[in-house]
Formats: sequence, structure tokens, C-alpha cells
Amino acid sequence: MSIDNMDKRIGARIRTERESRGWSLSDLAAKASVSRAMVYKVERGESSPTANMLAKLSGAFGLSMSTLMARAEIQQGRLLRKADQPVWADPETGYLRRHVSPRSDMPLDLINVTLPAGKEVPMPASAYAFLRQLVWVLSGELVFVEGQTQHEMKEGDCLELGPPTDCVFKNASERECVYAVAALTVG
Repeated sequence: MSIDNMDKRIGARIRTERESRGWSLSDLAAKASVSRAMVYKVERGESSPTANMLAKLSGAFGLSMSTLMARAEIQQGRLLRKADQPVWADPETGYLRRHVSPRSDMPLDLINVTLPAGKEVPMPASAYAFLRQLVWVLSGELVFVEGQTQHEMKEGDCLELGPPTDCVFKNASERECVYAVAALTVG
């Protein structure tokens, strides 16, 4: 699936979530603390949202980012082949997010992330409000800042995230970092 097509599907899903709640563009913008103009552009598929913006929008809906993305990305079926796994790129950082797990009634999503060298992606606490997560570094190095705590992780290290707080995924190294996220929806 192309990135442009993915942006259109994400935009359509955001519009569906907003309209199903009876919210105006201004309502969603206020709840997510983002500009109305940007919500409008994202919904129309004219602008690719950043990872941080997606986290704010999903939090405004009371959804995890994984749930919002899965609703936009994944077709039905128990087998999701690599060629069919939706990939989304953050236009600001080049962060690539591949949704690995098929759509199912299990409250678990598996996500593969590639974070380019020297890049960082902030995530607001609202992105974690409905999840328990594990982050497993598959290659490279990841600095995960969780509130006031900094975790320096190397290949093979796995971290259980604590209570929801603002976080930053950082790759301070000179090579890309690939990590997996196991996100369990709670509540």
C-alpha cells in the first residue's frame, strides 16, 4: 500500500471517528490540542500527520494510536502477509511504522518500527492511556525517555512501559534502530 493511499485511509478514518461522535472539526482540534486547519488537511488526505499528531488525535477519541491505525489500515483475515502489512511513514522524521498483526478480536497489536539515525519521536501521555506496552529492540540502539526516566536500550533489550506519561523515542546513534512494540489494549 502506498504512503499516499495510507494517508487518505488515515484521514478518512479520523473523519469517521469524529463524525461518529458528532464532533465538528473545531471540537476535535480543541480536544486534541492541534490546529483546525491541520485536522482538515489530514482528513482530506492533503497532509500526512506526524506521529505526535496521530497520538494526540487518537487520545482525543479515547483510542490508542494502534487502534486508530488498525481501523484505518487492516483488512479482515487471520493471516497478514508482509506484502500486505500497512506501512506508514512520519513525514517529519522518516519513522516507519509497520502494522504486523492481522485484525482480530484479540486486544493485542504487534508493530514494527524503524527509527532513522539521529531522529526522535515524542508521544504524548494520551497515546498510552488505554494500553500496556512492551518495546523490544531488534537492532540498533534506542533511548526511551519516559517522563523523567531515561532508558538506554540495546539490541535484544525489552522494556515494559510504566503508567501513561509523555515519552520520547530517540535514536542518538549513527545507524537506524528497529524495534517491535506489543500493545495490549486494556479497559
